[in-house]
Amino acid sequence: MGRVAGLERRRFDESDSVQEVPRGRIELVSLGGRTVGRITYEPGWRWQSDMGPIAGSDRCQFHHVGVTMSGRLHVETEDGQQLELEPGDVFDIPPGHDAWVVGDEPWVAVDFEAFQP
Repeated sequence: MGRVAGLERRRFDESDSVQEVPRGRIELVSLGGRTVGRITYEPGWRWQSDMGPIAGSDRCQFHHVGVTMSGRLHVETEDGQQLELEPGDVFDIPPGHDAWVVGDEPWVAVDFEAFQP
């Protein structure tokens, strides 16, 4: 039988890495060979204007799988598909999308996919 990992717990308030981005923050913790991120984007945040110039792309090229904890985020793919994420929504967003915060509450999500090595 293969080796079974032991129990492990981490907290975002003791993150391995904190990245301040325009109108946002990304907190990363590593456990069990994976990296999990908590993303917070403030009202007015949009990929194209806030992250696009840094990334050199007008669309996010990461794959996101996670859950929205609070706030709302509108997502639009290159082929025109759209959805709006609300608290409690579990999401799978392919690379090649734009997104922006809707309303006056920060969007907070936990992402299990985008930060993998």
